[in-house]
Amino acid sequence: MPLQRIVTRSLQRYWRLSRGLTLGAQGAVIDAEGRFLLIRHTYRPGWHFPGGGVEKSEPVELALQRELSEEAGVVLDAEPDLFGLYANFRFFPGDHIALFVVRRWHQPVAPRPNREIAEHGFFAADAVPETTHESTRVRIAEILGRQPKSPLW
Repeated sequence: MPLQRIVTRSLQRYWRLSRGLTLGAQGAVIDAEGRFLLIRHTYRPGWHFPGGGVEKSEPVELALQRELSEEAGVVLDAEPDLFGLYANFRFFPGDHIALFVVRRWHQPVAPRPNREIAEHGFFAADAVPETTHESTRVRIAEILGRQPKSPLW
């Protein structure tokens, strides 16, 4: 796992230098009981929404579909709703995150832990794991209308 962290950080540094702007797509996947799908990666601490980087010449919606499938086995049944576009400059200069709310979906097979994803689970908004990343907590509150939307991730 330490080697994977080194590779990930090296790639992130390369992207920062080679691209003036980067874009990520994340999905707030909500089940019928109102619980949020969260992912715990092997290479960074905390729980997060599933998602990842948008590749060159890839529409953001397709990047979201790809990431949801790869990380959580989630298949969209309808267009997701774009909830917001956030600047992620605090963690990654030049980075933006498009956050989608996904309410119509299915999961044919729940993925097993792998080199990238340690685990995933569905959590009520008031019962997310203690180690859930602060930005993820804030986005959940925004989606639920418990606080105003911020332009910053």
